[in-house]
Amino acid sequence: MFTKGQLIFAIFFVIIFTVIITISYRKDLKFLKNTYKGVRWVLIGFIFFFSILLILKKVVNA
Repeated sequence: MFTKGQLIFAIFFVIIFTVIITISYRKDLKFLKNTYKGVRWVLIGFIFFFSILLILKKVVNA
């Protein structure tokens, strides 16, 4: 299905890509903590709102 060269390229690509993404994330981690400080509350609010919609749908259709 794949040649030996393609498999070697894919393996090296995945390893190098993962290393670069990890290094970039660690470099940006301090900036990300300050920028997205309140995002947890937005996620909790969204989950809460979606749960209420699901509950209302079950109550109305029951």
